[in-house]
Amino acid sequence: MESLVENRWFAALLTIAVGCACGLLAKRIKVPAGYMIGAFVGVSALSISTGVAWLPTEVRTGVQIVAGAFVGCSLERSDLLRMRGSVRPLLLMLCTFLALNLVLGFAMSAVSSMDLRTALMCAVPGGINDTPIVAAAMGANGPDVTVMQLIRQVLGIGAFPIMIAAFDRALDRRGRPDPGTRDTAAADAKREKSKQRSATSTVVALAVAVAAGVLGRLSGVPGLTFTASIVAVSVLKLAFDFAYIPKWVKKACQLVAGCYLGTLLTAEGLAGLADLIVPAIVLVVSYTANCFITGKLESRLFGYGRKEGMLIASPAGASDMALIMEDLRVQNVDVVIMQVLRAAVVMALFPQIVNIVCFALGG
Repeated sequence: MESLVENRWFAALLTIAVGCACGLLAKRIKVPAGYMIGAFVGVSALSISTGVAWLPTEVRTGVQIVAGAFVGCSLERSDLLRMRGSVRPLLLMLCTFLALNLVLGFAMSAVSSMDLRTALMCAVPGGINDTPIVAAAMGANGPDVTVMQLIRQVLGIGAFPIMIAAFDRALDRRGRPDPGTRDTAAADAKREKSKQRSATSTVVALAVAVAAGVLGRLSGVPGLTFTASIVAVSVLKLAFDFAYIPKWVKKACQLVAGCYLGTLLTAEGLAGLADLIVPAIVLVVSYTANCFITGKLESRLFGYGRKEGMLIASPAGASDMALIMEDLRVQNVDVVIMQVLRAAVVMALFPQIVNIVCFALGG
């Protein structure tokens, strides 16, 4: 028994060492979401080739709690005040993403061997670092969700900016200039930053997240660990402005999340990845269509510029959006704020909606 325990902890240390090394390497060579993807690829290779990759299941809970705390801390009170005039465009964005999530989930389940829960979580437009962990906790196939979320992330970061710029230039050449930028004071404003960036505020935020996350875990509701930590830390941040998670904590969380997800991919599971080709095509085509269609609606109904509307409907993350905007010469920071709120709302609510749908259908 003692030998078994020692072997398990040796496997855990080896898993962390390989994952951290590969994650740091991937980040250094500028792979999108490099920490998590590098760790995932490295540990997956270790798992497939040797079968010794292992981490305790409690790691999954810890990652969900820390990731939820980070999402909760990303919101500012000024964000909510400035978004009062953007409730309708935000609702349009969220409703179209939810509809797309459900349609994509059923479509990918129909054209592949994925179970419905996994397919729906593959289509969740949430964070690449958070969604696979929540999916695994809900009983979905973590590696499949990781691969599909990576495809969505690469699409948002790499392909969409090129498509948006090319589309905008093509319409300009046809005598259809951009209708303009939405007139809003937020376009020139800078986001208010929390003044409480102390070690104490970090400890308090993590303590609140742990308490809420553990209660969510004990409830037995899949995905509620993450949701509860987001809600609790959001309340702490918005009500008292006393919650801060340093970026290095997020980076460490990404590495550990990648390590854990890598342990889920085995030699037997590798054979099933070929089944993701058709779902991946469905995902890419659908998100591309949504970017153009919803972007057009945001522009026409709410006065956003053409590029602004398409960026709002882009599946990239909020931090990525800031860089994409700069490259496309878009100055309206409301686009970034809407993406931040989208990340929080999607990760807090969409997994629960997936649970409800699967429960109603007996899945």
